[in-house]
Amino acid sequence: MNTILVTGGAGFIGSAIAAQLAARGDRVIVLDKLTYAGHPQNLVGIDCQLVEGDIRNEKLLAQLFATHHFDAVVHAAAESHVDNSISGSAAFIDTNVVGTHRLLEAARIAKTPRFLHVSTDEVYGALGEEGVFTTASPIQPNSPYAASKAASDLLVSSWFKTYGMPVIITRCCNNYGPRQHPEKLIPRMVTNALKGEKLPVYGDGRQVREWIHVDDHARGVIAALNRGTPGEVYHLGSGEERRNIEIVELLCDTLGNDARGLITHVEDRPGHDFRYALDVSATEKQIGFTPSVAFDDGIAATVHWYRDNPQWVATMLLWAGK
Repeated sequence: MNTILVTGGAGFIGSAIAAQLAARGDRVIVLDKLTYAGHPQNLVGIDCQLVEGDIRNEKLLAQLFATHHFDAVVHAAAESHVDNSISGSAAFIDTNVVGTHRLLEAARIAKTPRFLHVSTDEVYGALGEEGVFTTASPIQPNSPYAASKAASDLLVSSWFKTYGMPVIITRCCNNYGPRQHPEKLIPRMVTNALKGEKLPVYGDGRQVREWIHVDDHARGVIAALNRGTPGEVYHLGSGEERRNIEIVELLCDTLGNDARGLITHVEDRPGHDFRYALDVSATEKQIGFTPSVAFDDGIAATVHWYRDNPQWVATMLLWAGK
């Protein structure tokens, strides 16, 4: 049995990773600040220990690493909502950059055998209508969120090059699935439509995103943790590209309640990247990961989950206003 620390494990992606690690028999310690986006209800049914705390807290980190002697760290804690980073960037620098630095140092001092950093395709900036990002693509972030993640990626990489620390970076496309905070595109559209509220779409909605189910993302992270080579970057993508407006229309049609009439185009956000897409061919060869959730099936199941779990949504919205 391995003992694994999952930071941000009470959030959307972190809880999916924690669930799969626990299911395979690992001892999982979740460290989460329990901000508006993380909640203990996301860990119900998962065999793990929750520690409420901040990854910037050096004393807490030292205690955790000394007590548990972690076999691995999966670093999923991050401020992640682009809109929030535009209106208030400080929290993104504090958590994503300073927090990552302190976690790296704690793991380095403890000589932790494995450190996996969960990142995003947004660090690369934007693509046009064609092409894909490879792991050799330059980092050119366009939002404060993306810049904070790019900075944390560079820190992680430098700890490998400078200290020989066994780090791995995964960069993933857009996630969807159950328990995603209602601020994000898919849950926001579903929950608004269920209430008969407007469905705000930035600009013309023609921006393109690649989508992967959160459970596939978690499987990819664990594959990289198990089989990845220290110092390498792995892309976790699906090839499922959709324009934002197509996603919203699909959600409306899946709900089947004439929700298309609620679609409202609003002013585009600053620095809105047009398109992301990942080349995953190297990742498939190196760690043997391919996604297994079909997009249409995953979307249908996600819509049904939000429709069937209004109390979860209410709790998260109330938590956000605490």
